[in-house]
Parts: sequence; structure tokens; C-alpha cells
Amino acid sequence: MEHFMRELVYYIAVTIDGRISGPGGEYDFYPQGDEGQAAAYSAWMNERFPETVPTMMRAAFGLEGAPNRQFDTVVMGLGAYRPGLDLGFTSPYAHLRQYVVSSTLGPSPDPAVTVVAGDPLGLVRSLKQEEGKDIWLCGGGKLAGAVWPEVDRLVVKSYPVVAGDGIPMVDGKFDPTVFAVTERKSFDNGVVVTWFDRRR
Repeated sequence: MEHFMRELVYYIAVTIDGRISGPGGEYDFYPQGDEGQAAAYSAWMNERFPETVPTMMRAAFGLEGAPNRQFDTVVMGLGAYRPGLDLGFTSPYAHLRQYVVSSTLGPSPDPAVTVVAGDPLGLVRSLKQEEGKDIWLCGGGKLAGAVWPEVDRLVVKSYPVVAGDGIPMVDGKFDPTVFAVTERKSFDNGVVVTWFDRRR
């Protein structure tokens, strides 16, 4: 749905102890449930958020050519971009406008990806002034902390696992922020997805 003053939506998977990945960026420890449970969860989420499936995986999920439902832009930190880059995928979300916030990456490895070396808050504020669909904040925790004042909505996929250590969902300053729960859905594999809107 296109509207003026797009919203910044942090759509993220989180452990019980608030980690989005392990200390080395690991995320393969998230429990998926049995084959049927995993398939049902994946199908529901992919139908609701097709644009969050990486371009190279879309055909496998029957999403090739699927329209973007909520987002037309993705903003990610180097930690979120690096796993795909290490596998040779320089444009992981080719169906979206892609921004990578990093002071160390250097020139963009792909013309479809804009590297922003500083001022992520300024970037997000300028993107929100444009017309279009919402902006997906893909992670990680440091970037979420840096743009926290502009996060309008959280879509938190809570998995029944404790990481013990790792990257926090928001790595910023102490800033208690109240959100309202607008939707919640539980799945048989133990995942609970909650939509939170910031109370302005």
C-alpha cells in the first residue's frame, strides 16, 4: 500500500533472550519445527511478506515475480548484508531498493546496492519523505539502535530458543519506548509473530 510518509518497519527474528543472531552472526540454530510445521509457517509468512525472501530463493518458494506487498526498500547493516555477499550474492534483494549502512565496506560491489557510509538516521528520514511503500529495516542491532527514533513498527518473530550470547535486537542507548500490540499469531512450530506499533 503506497502512502506518503512511509513507515520504517523492523521485521526480525528474535530468540527468547532478545538476540537476532549468535556472536558470529549465526542464525542456523533457530528451531523450525518438523517438516510440516516449518512448511506451514514459511508459507504463511512468505505470503504475507513475499519481498523479505531473498531474490535467489524466490523461485524455490514460488515467489518469482510476486509483487511487493508492504515494502519497496530495504535498509541493512553490513552484518545483515555480509552472509549473502560472502556467498557471491551482491544484490540479495534485487526486487527492492537496497541500502547498506557501513563505514567499512567501501564502494558498493553492485550497482543495485547503495552503500551509505554514515548518518543512517538522515538516510531513513529522507527515505520516509519519499512516496512509496514502507521501508524494511532488515538488521542488525547496531543499525536498529542508530535509527531507533524513526522505527514506526516492529514485526517480531519470536522463536522458542535461548541463544545465551549474540547480537541484541536493538543495540543502542537506554531509551524505553512503548509500543502497542496490534496483531499476534502463533504457529505450531512454536514461533509467535507479534506486530507492534510505536505509540507517538
